[in-house]
Amino acid sequence: MSQPEPKPATTATSTSPEGHLIEEHSGGVVTLTMNRPESLNALSGEMMEGLREAVSRLSHDPAVRVVVLTGAGNAFCAGGDVKGMAQGSMSSADTSLEERAAGLRRGMEVSKQIHQMPKPVIAKMRGAAAGAGLSLALACDLRLVSENAVFTTAFARVGFSGDYGGSYFLPQLVGQTRARELYLTARKFDAKEALAIGMVNQVLPDDQLDAATEQLAGELASGPAVAYRYMKRNLNATAAGADIDTVFDLEAWNMTRTGMTEDHREAARAFVEKRRPVFKGR
Repeated sequence: MSQPEPKPATTATSTSPEGHLIEEHSGGVVTLTMNRPESLNALSGEMMEGLREAVSRLSHDPAVRVVVLTGAGNAFCAGGDVKGMAQGSMSSADTSLEERAAGLRRGMEVSKQIHQMPKPVIAKMRGAAAGAGLSLALACDLRLVSENAVFTTAFARVGFSGDYGGSYFLPQLVGQTRARELYLTARKFDAKEALAIGMVNQVLPDDQLDAATEQLAGELASGPAVAYRYMKRNLNATAAGADIDTVFDLEAWNMTRTGMTEDHREAARAFVEKRRPVFKGR
């Protein structure tokens, strides 16, 4: 069954019941904004439930080509609600260790959903990204950050070991040596260092971040959606530790699949005709 072409020029916005997550559609690009600026977008139950629902739904929507994850105001996401932790919300005597771990594991699934989403996901980051907030950004495919961005794994500062997949994603990006340092020390580091160690893709003046992200998202939204889906499958298999034969088999199958798409045929024609291809995602 063919996929519909992305709608150009239309814009729509929806907000979760308490306003903790804003969803904006503009053509084939959807922006998900974590919206608790008064707490540096610290994670709430509603925000995480909204993210899980949105990412699952958008993953299956053929009109959506690219997702941008960002935070409202002057921060990306400060991670967990430390004030709630201090009040004992995570250590209730009414629930067992197993129940608490299972509940957290269900919440953490959103990072896996982002990582496995069959379309590109861009984290647009300014200000603070800490703890689980940083983990969410690391689950994305690309990270564009303001020069004022500040990062920390943060967990050691509050006596936690880490969650939301940061222990999986960070070593892949910066290597085990640097990842262990950043987890054990929980030190803060700036955008310049994040770029130098390979954790982010671009560092931009703050007043250029929105435009640069919009441009990149637009370019990806007009690209070969089917090919992007299979690229991510190949790369995710490698990230998960697949051996060389498994990756080669995946590449062979997925290259063959994409070679049978209308997008590939259009790109081949465009190459011969010396013009830009018009991809339709099928």
